[in-house]
Amino acid sequence: MGEVDPAFVQEQEHRPKLSIIEAKGIPVIDLSPIFHNEVPNPSDIENLVKEIGSACKEWGFFQVTNRGVPSSLRQRLDEAAKLFFAQSLEEKRKVARDEINPTGYYDTEHTKNVRDWKEVLDFLANDPTLVPLNSDENDDQFIQWSNPSPQFPSHFRAIVEEYNEEMEKLAYKLLELIALSLGVEAKRFEEFFKDHTSFIRFNHYPP
Repeated sequence: MGEVDPAFVQEQEHRPKLSIIEAKGIPVIDLSPIFHNEVPNPSDIENLVKEIGSACKEWGFFQVTNRGVPSSLRQRLDEAAKLFFAQSLEEKRKVARDEINPTGYYDTEHTKNVRDWKEVLDFLANDPTLVPLNSDENDDQFIQWSNPSPQFPSHFRAIVEEYNEEMEKLAYKLLELIALSLGVEAKRFEEFFKDHTSFIRFNHYPP
């Protein structure tokens, strides 16, 4: 292996510490009562809501299983991403982000003024996405962001959009369960995410 470019070398104080922190009992919540039953059992839903409420109060996060998103979709997504990042730098930069559009390919991110050893590709969940030009709520000027369209693999964008759609459904369903755990209506939080600017990021760490 050759010399590492100094641009990628972090100062000692900013490098990861090697100490190990063990955590036991991280909440793992099974969502099958809402995704795998044609007619959800009310008592199962009630127990699920209690589990989520407890996890939010005690941990602030939780892991879910049986989330209703096909594993085959995730596999196709991973395979498409690998094909994209395996291309030459010239090809990848054809969908690079710019001053106007923050989505797309990028390989010059920095942490603590040191270049990250990774390259990324970002896609918006909602395409196109309208973003206010400033924080003045009375200003109706917007800028439009759009997703990149990689030429290879040709099906990449379609898979990303399908995955984004599935994950958005999951996110809203989790919001409903969290709302119920707080004793409010299931759709209580939905209005706050109507014009969200969520995006999916692919990180690739070269060997």
